[in-house]
Amino acid sequence: MKRYLTRPVIAWAFYDWANSAFATTVMAGFFPVFFKQYWGSGLDSTVSTFQLGLGNAVASLFIVLAAPLLGAMADRGGLRKRFLLLFALLGVICTAGLSAVGAGQWAAALGLFVAATVGFMGANVFYDALLTVVAREEDWDMVSAIGYALGYLGGGLLFGINVAMTLSPDSFGLDSAEEAVRYSFLSVALWWTLFSVPLMLMVKEPPVVRRLSGWAVVCAGYRQVLDTFRHIRQLRPVFLFLFAYWLYIDGVDTIVRMAVDYGLAIGLEQTHLIGALLVTQFVGFPAALAFGWLGQQIGAKRGILIAIGVYIAVTLWAVLIEETWEFYLLAVCIGLVQGGIQALSRSLYARLIPTDKVAEFFGFYNMLGKFAALLGPLMVGVISVATDSHRVGMLSLILLFVAGAWLLSRVEVEKVRPIDD
Repeated sequence: MKRYLTRPVIAWAFYDWANSAFATTVMAGFFPVFFKQYWGSGLDSTVSTFQLGLGNAVASLFIVLAAPLLGAMADRGGLRKRFLLLFALLGVICTAGLSAVGAGQWAAALGLFVAATVGFMGANVFYDALLTVVAREEDWDMVSAIGYALGYLGGGLLFGINVAMTLSPDSFGLDSAEEAVRYSFLSVALWWTLFSVPLMLMVKEPPVVRRLSGWAVVCAGYRQVLDTFRHIRQLRPVFLFLFAYWLYIDGVDTIVRMAVDYGLAIGLEQTHLIGALLVTQFVGFPAALAFGWLGQQIGAKRGILIAIGVYIAVTLWAVLIEETWEFYLLAVCIGLVQGGIQALSRSLYARLIPTDKVAEFFGFYNMLGKFAALLGPLMVGVISVATDSHRVGMLSLILLFVAGAWLLSRVEVEKVRPIDD
């Protein structure tokens, strides 16, 4: 393990520790609960589910449109760290702003959540691209897994503290669970800011042969995006992988964002749902590291296919669950594979792409991943409303996992390293 834990790797991985607090406490945990029971308390359950799905879709749409161009600009202008910082600041500020939104103000809450999610996802475009800067190619599987593992540990640690605050506010000098949730949003903003500092100080911006600035970098970025479309069409393994990733990560992201809402809708208690999320985080820490090792042993592609198989089984079971203990067991199963499928997808894609266009190509990677997050929550929300059944909405995710696995099986991994232009 010492081979991987260099100062740049540790600093890079700690950004995952930093921003995962948003993914756990806000995106997956308290926001769906607070939105349904506090900000949107007067709304019908299926309507609030639809609005939550729509909010996630709007945030994802922005990344779909902006990520490729911003990635190209970052490559040509040496701006990866600056763009990461700007998007992270947007996420931090808007997350803190959620603490000031009053009861019934669902529109204001949703607007801040959308902006914070844009900051979270936008920063990840440039964070992912820095993987190729901090580690050697033969170490990408394991280093990528270390990032996700620290994310699960850090996000789970703060989430655990936040849950304790809501269960026993008196112990923290707070008046109510409502006040505890508000302080939880502030704690996420502080945590995200503090643990982003190592990356900013210790990870170097990769050198650029012909650095551009001002309007020139925008024009060059736009031209490079068009070139990337042509490259992707010519690189069949890259094209197939991106299409597969677009489908299967849709199911993964939708489960992350809608699991608590789904559990509430089928009658499970809030405290058990939050507890299950904590279980996922702490199971995910060692499991992500295990998948990094597995990817080195059997290949990232096979590891991803195993994880997709688990997700298919989990989704089928989720449609049928009735008891609280089943939700906990499902949380364990998801924790075993969630970090693994994300880590191995990132490291496999890093092997597909030209080394001089990393941020740009990761812009497309994140674009497709977030376009999936646009489609998935919206699909679950629309089908839930149309059928008046949250279970039928969740069942629709099976199609995405199956189609994604089939396309991934057709990617010829031995042909994935293209020659740089």
